[in-house]
Amino acid sequence: MPLFTQDEAKALLSKVLNFSKAGECQVSVSGGDGGNIRYARNSVSTSGATSSTQLTIASSFGKKQGITTINEYDDASLEKAVRRAEALAQLAPENPEYMPVLGPQTYAPAAKTYSPATAAISTRQRASLVEQSLAIAGDAGVTAAGFLENYAGFSALMNSKGLFAYGTGTNVDFSITMRTNDGNGSGYAAGGFNDIGYLDVVAASKAAAWKAAHSTGARALEPGKYTVVLEPAAGIVLLENLYGALDARSADEGRSFLSLPGGKTRLGEKLVDEQVNIYSDPWNEQLPTYNYNGEGLPQGKVSWIEKGVVKNLMYSRYWAQKKGVPPMPFPDGFIVTGGSASLDELIKTTEKGILVTRLWYIRAVDPQTLLYTGLTRDGTFYIENGQIKYPVKNFRFNESPIIMLNNLEAMGKPVRTVSGEGGATALVPPMRIRDFTFTSLSDAI
Repeated sequence: MPLFTQDEAKALLSKVLNFSKAGECQVSVSGGDGGNIRYARNSVSTSGATSSTQLTIASSFGKKQGITTINEYDDASLEKAVRRAEALAQLAPENPEYMPVLGPQTYAPAAKTYSPATAAISTRQRASLVEQSLAIAGDAGVTAAGFLENYAGFSALMNSKGLFAYGTGTNVDFSITMRTNDGNGSGYAAGGFNDIGYLDVVAASKAAAWKAAHSTGARALEPGKYTVVLEPAAGIVLLENLYGALDARSADEGRSFLSLPGGKTRLGEKLVDEQVNIYSDPWNEQLPTYNYNGEGLPQGKVSWIEKGVVKNLMYSRYWAQKKGVPPMPFPDGFIVTGGSASLDELIKTTEKGILVTRLWYIRAVDPQTLLYTGLTRDGTFYIENGQIKYPVKNFRFNESPIIMLNNLEAMGKPVRTVSGEGGATALVPPMRIRDFTFTSLSDAI
């Protein structure tokens, strides 16, 4: 299915709004085409493609709102969906936090979120990439399981006050787990990009195969505090819980690690090491995102943590109005700055420590200190004098990203990473952290 052009999306949404009799109406449409291929036990198991669109109508009378969705776009179906949304709105209770729809907004030129090469990925191309990954598994004598998925889509938003926004985007995601045939060794690698030109299936597969082959015969180390080298896939699952919690309302209401007595917050305080800088930028070349959010608010470059100091918090439109400040929308991606060293170079400068490929099964222990627990997996190794010496058994950890970033020793070059837990995408560097807390051993591979 060809993506709706901007003119096609505008014409469809205008038609829907012309049917509206509500006090306010906001309509959005999105959709796209995708394809995927899955493999396990060194052979392809499934291959598929998707093509879909969906239109959402939100009708409001005062502070009462009703919402319907539809994927049939003839006039009769569209009008019926509008009437249904209006009927639901009349039945709904008032929402005390309802915010009127926005008027027209000014957006900076869109970033390059759409890659023609990614949009043109074919079934044959996906199969060829998987063939390369399987060849590496065969040469290494390990068993591979992986998933490759690509998508090209569009999104458009229009309301009864004249706002209109439109964007297109592409992405391709790849993940691979390789295990030794006896099941005692495991390795993992993943990547996700807007542009398939950045995806290196061969390098990812070789890294996973090496870790699988070299993680058998793992030794048990006593739980305790260790210096760790966190690969980006490990670091992101803790970091996403930090920047996902930079919310003004929860801080103001005393429910956050940013809360202080008397309704005050830690905005403006230095909370982590001065090496830490976290920002968002829709026009970042490696992590381009839409220039508007789901309500139509413009997105821009924002510094969230600068030299360890909390510089900004996210404000919903409702909470911003209540506090008398401009709204600050949640961005679609975060960038954690780092250095220029590669992961290998970070390992070579580590006297003693543990290399962590991945963390998983992350669960909150104490939201007000951002303390989390979870497990290492898919390749955990002991480092001595700058070299990987031997594999170690997996650990359970108890750690806070705040404590972690106060124990920061070094950071490498940021790479685009997709969280295996929350699904967030970010640019995250490998990091060397001292006194990372491992509380027990795990027999899982």
